[in-house]
Amino acid sequence: MSEQIKHECGVVLIRLLKPLEFYQEKYGTLMYGLNKLYLMMEKQHNRGQEGAGLACVKINAKAGSEYIFRQRALGNTAISECFATVNNEIQIARKGPVYDVELPYIGEVYIGHLRYSTTGRNGMSYVHPFLRRNNWRNRNLCLAGNFNITNEKELFHSMVQGQGQHPRSDADTFLILEQLGALLDENHSDLYRRFKKEGYKGEELNAKIEDNIDVEGIISEASNCWDGGFCIVGATGSGESFVFRDRWGIRPCYYYIDDEIVVAASERAAIMTAMDVKYDTVKQLNPGEAITIHKDGKYNISCLVKPANPRPCSFERIYFSRGSDAEIYQERKMLGKMLIPRILKACPNLDNTVFSFIPNTAEVAFFGMLEGLNEHLNKEKEKELSEILINRAKNTSTSTQKSVESKIKSIISRRIRNEKLAIKDIKMRTFIAEGSSRNDMAAHVYDITYNSIQPKKDTIAVIDDSIVRGTTLKQSIIKILSRLEPKEIVIISSSPQIRYPDCYGIDMSRMGEFIAFNAAVALLKERGMEKTLSNVYDKCKQAENQPLEEFASTSSAILSGSKKSTPKIENFVKEIYAPFSEDEISDKIAQLVTPEGLSCKVRVIFQSIEDLHKACPNNNGDWYFSGDYPTPGGCRTAIQAYINYYEGNPYKRGYSR
Repeated sequence: MSEQIKHECGVVLIRLLKPLEFYQEKYGTLMYGLNKLYLMMEKQHNRGQEGAGLACVKINAKAGSEYIFRQRALGNTAISECFATVNNEIQIARKGPVYDVELPYIGEVYIGHLRYSTTGRNGMSYVHPFLRRNNWRNRNLCLAGNFNITNEKELFHSMVQGQGQHPRSDADTFLILEQLGALLDENHSDLYRRFKKEGYKGEELNAKIEDNIDVEGIISEASNCWDGGFCIVGATGSGESFVFRDRWGIRPCYYYIDDEIVVAASERAAIMTAMDVKYDTVKQLNPGEAITIHKDGKYNISCLVKPANPRPCSFERIYFSRGSDAEIYQERKMLGKMLIPRILKACPNLDNTVFSFIPNTAEVAFFGMLEGLNEHLNKEKEKELSEILINRAKNTSTSTQKSVESKIKSIISRRIRNEKLAIKDIKMRTFIAEGSSRNDMAAHVYDITYNSIQPKKDTIAVIDDSIVRGTTLKQSIIKILSRLEPKEIVIISSSPQIRYPDCYGIDMSRMGEFIAFNAAVALLKERGMEKTLSNVYDKCKQAENQPLEEFASTSSAILSGSKKSTPKIENFVKEIYAPFSEDEISDKIAQLVTPEGLSCKVRVIFQSIEDLHKACPNNNGDWYFSGDYPTPGGCRTAIQAYINYYEGNPYKRGYSR
């Protein structure tokens, strides 16, 4: 992606199933779990570079000693800072009068988190894992997640007005922590009264409570009212640990289990690399499922919330997840290959077209595009060769034979021309510049390979994995490519037009930042259809303060238990795009991203939603492109984002609190 988009975080849960001494004997270190945590966090560093945190729970700690350890840091070096501090604390403790198994951060449960802020709230207090303390071990709760909850206002109101709580923040992470914590407290109190009445006391009473804490019931009850996408990992101070995925399957979660360890993470490849295991041993947690691990190491995988028309995020496959995952790699190649009919229409003269990609994440789609182009070219060659051989059989003269041989050589020598035209240069520090000089500096984020095409004769066709704002295209990529003096520049997006905001953990919630939306608005104004803008605004304002359940979603019918959903508030923003074809909007986008004074023509082509689904059949979450949200909160976010835009707040988040 040529434009950086902040997106969903990464999580890790590790539960060692054997005594700590087992790992010391087999692997030569008590830091086996900690080392695996480090590897999996580094292998998911792409998912969050604003902060990182880790936590460790020591299950068999003695009374009076610490049993939950946490470390957090800010910035893109947060992982190394956290582990450097942890290692330092371990080395200091080793100099004291403690046994190795009593060292800090040496325990049975590990939680890791990598953070990207998608709500605008920054600072150490928002870095996971979150920790809720209590003097009862099993009422301590440590929590980390890859999520965004869209109905935090309703959750806050329920906790304050319905339950009489007083949350110290209205951020969704705090609310979920306190909601789960309150249910944990309630469960503990019930068990305390029950077992105390039966005559238990002291350590026996505590053990009975810990053995009977209903983590699955707590998660199930709390999450029934959550609207959004999430993968949440957590642990109590007594060692009950869990990972839970949302019922819509929006956010990803993978796991690996053997007789030594339970591992869960946001990406399959991270587990495979860190654990050195095969592809088919790493499973995907199904929507609404949870893995719960008891303090004695027994685990259970169960469906806690009924799945609701699962819509896994397609952007995970297009861009966000690392392409080292075998499935994702093949899907990204297929995304490139599916574009071939559109590319051939835009670039009919393959002999004078040079194909390339915008580094670095579009490279795999580029390989797929080349495969598809070569397949097409081979079919052309076969057809031409077949015709020549037929004509040759009819005419056996010497001159004809020489002419035929020359033509065959010419056909065989045809190749799809491809070069590395665009080069992602060092990250330009533009903070020292102002105004137009800042834009000039930004234009040099990319560079080109000079003399790589035939000036005035060749068309340049470059593929990107998605186009969001279009600013980098206009200010940098197209300007720098034009220095090669091409006849035409064709920008190819392996994803469809991004038209609608996200609210499930990706920082794309503002209408004003979408080049496709700006193109549609420009077309409405050009054609005297501005009234559409005010009509949509009026409908959105009428819906603004309606209850969440009134908003439409793709899962409405399932959640209501009927085949047909009751009338809902629809995504009225769709009406902005309705008057225009996909090609009309693409053509307008091309105009908007063309720098002033450019001597060559610019064209932009996009993937179709239909072909996206063919390439990524198991990740059909396409609300960014279609406007069809899996949850009511998504529809409400789109409506609020348009209100913000129309009222002059184009860059205010649609779910801003």
